[in-house]
This record gives sequence, C-alpha cells and structure tokens, in this order.
Amino acid sequence: MRVFGIDCGTEFTGYGVVEVDERARTPKLKYLCAGAVKLNKKDRTHTRLAQVYAELMTLIAEWSPEVVAIEDVFFSANAKSALKLGQVRGVALLAAANCGKPIAEYAPLAVKSAVVGYGLAKKEQVQYMVTRLLELAVAPEPFDACDALAIAICHIHNAQTQEALRR
Repeated sequence: MRVFGIDCGTEFTGYGVVEVDERARTPKLKYLCAGAVKLNKKDRTHTRLAQVYAELMTLIAEWSPEVVAIEDVFFSANAKSALKLGQVRGVALLAAANCGKPIAEYAPLAVKSAVVGYGLAKKEQVQYMVTRLLELAVAPEPFDACDALAIAICHIHNAQTQEALRR
C-alpha cells in the first residue's frame, strides 16, 4: 500500500509518501518522499490556492498512491485562520478527488496517537518518531512534511488494524 499524506497549512502545505508491503512476513514502512508546498504570503488567496492545487495534482499523479490521507479539521480560536486553513484543505481534497484517489481523514489527536502513542505529543516528538519508524538518517523538515508523513503512517496503521479485525 502506498499512501500520500497531506498536512494542510496556509504558509506550508506538507506532503509525504510512505509505502508498506502488507504481503511481507513482517511489513515494514518505507519512506518514498516528503516536502512542502511553500506559499508566498504576499500572493492573493486565489493564487496560493491555485498553487497548492497544481502542485498536489502533479505530486499525486507522480507518486500514484492507493489512498490520500489528510489531516481533519481542528477547532481554532481564530475564525479567520480556521477559514483560510479550510480553504487550503478543500483544495487538497479536490486535488485528491480529481486524481480519482480514495481519501482518508484523521484528527490530529489520532495521528499523534498512532505515531507517538500520545495524542497531545509535541511536534518534536512526532518528528522523532517519524524519523525512527521510517529509519531515516535525518529528521524530515519542515515540520509540515514530517506531519504529512505521520498522517500517512497513521493511515497505514489504521488500515492494518482494520484488516486484522476482518480476519
């Protein structure tokens, strides 16, 4: 299974691709790529959204994942920030849907629980565990890319659990 994770943000939208061979005797996570779509704060909203859409469409087509996993919305005290984030998230959902990919959504608490074992883990703890789980020599940066990898790992763990329950 190949999973394309997306961590939506208004400055950086992180992405990461993780693969696992579920047929292997001991399935092992494999890092394929990670990065972030860097948005210019000086650009108008529609320009930034078009950039996120275009880059995600290209990346999803290039990596051909079986599923796209996206972090679910979280509640913010700042309504304006939440709306901007929602716009980016909507564009990411649209890109995945237009590529014909199934979409899985996970709350931040679920992602941190799946990767760190603690839903209120700090970004540094998530980065540390993602680095260890994927056996990387250096920690993925920026944090947005690391978070996207964590979202992909969360989906893989969730899918493995669901499969085990079906047996």
